[in-house]
Amino acid sequence: MNVTKEPVAKPAGDQSPDETFVLNLGPQHPAAHGVLRVLLTMDGEWIKRAEPVIGYIHRMHEKMGENRTYAKFLPNPSRIDYLSAMQYTHGYVGVIERAAKIEVPPRAEFIRVITSELNRISSHMVWWGALLLDLGGFTPILYAFDDREKILDLLEGICGARLTYCYYRFGGLCNDVDDTFLKGTRAFVKHLRPRLKMYRELVTDNVILRGRLTDIGPISADLCRKYGATGPVIRGSGVAYDVRRAEPYSVYPQLEFEIPTYPEGDSMARYLVRMDEMEQSLRIIEQALDLLPEGPVLGKVPRVLKIPPGDTCYAVEGSRGRFMVRLVTDGKDTAYRLKLRAPCFSNLSIYEEASKGMILPDALAMLGSLDMCIPDVDR
Repeated sequence: MNVTKEPVAKPAGDQSPDETFVLNLGPQHPAAHGVLRVLLTMDGEWIKRAEPVIGYIHRMHEKMGENRTYAKFLPNPSRIDYLSAMQYTHGYVGVIERAAKIEVPPRAEFIRVITSELNRISSHMVWWGALLLDLGGFTPILYAFDDREKILDLLEGICGARLTYCYYRFGGLCNDVDDTFLKGTRAFVKHLRPRLKMYRELVTDNVILRGRLTDIGPISADLCRKYGATGPVIRGSGVAYDVRRAEPYSVYPQLEFEIPTYPEGDSMARYLVRMDEMEQSLRIIEQALDLLPEGPVLGKVPRVLKIPPGDTCYAVEGSRGRFMVRLVTDGKDTAYRLKLRAPCFSNLSIYEEASKGMILPDALAMLGSLDMCIPDVDR
């Protein structure tokens, strides 16, 4: 961390010593998730201003989507938020299918939901373990990654990857699931339910964790709306906004699940939302397995895909909030304009205003409760 002095104008007659300085948090500080730099203007231990400095890993995904065919962009969405690869790929294939009027077989839609919810659980486990590691607890991340490995084994078995999945295709999936995946997924659901109870006893109800997160970093619903925050951030402020309910897609309307919300708006509320979401994801997976129909997993798709001129949007609920793809086409085999609306950029934008006046340890706890994925911010 580099520390530099910054001259500050004082009110007339103020003889107190100058305690204001600038602190670089990141981009390689262990408490900064990913390649994130936060320029902190400090008054002693208190934050006067926290300015996120982004763009260190900007990769021009939107431009890449405009200079290559639709199929060649398929590997890219999983690199935007690598912890939500299934959901982001779902958003991209969804906008292509809507624009090109491609029918997706029911079996493929149910498998998409199963794999997306498994991906959501694995993402939340990374967040849970990393947050507690930032707060000084080492044991939970070992439990989290132990359970997450079971998910990665299941997904690797059907698509060959453990992180940056490219399993979805326009019109369905690249291949069907087998009995090993189906039986393994049911076994994982039975395994994780008691583990989540153990997580609550070990960590969630721990007085130390409660002291570090309760009443820390409160974010109001109005502040979330001001910056366009979505996902667990806005649901932790009492707003039950979830794309799976607000803008229904795939087969989610056929499934029963709750949208966890907590009105407190503090870091603990955002923590509890994600813990409850893992339970709801298990509920969704179980229903999708029970309702999984027989049939093909890939519909009819033209060999050379040229989408008629138009403007199409498609949104999904990623692990960190609303991910929307806007596609503008002019009849060619490439997009005229591809706009990616990622949730982490909006969620991070809150940080400057919400962290003002906090002490540094609390500001780090709040930053962890936002669950940042920096490639999603920079794109």
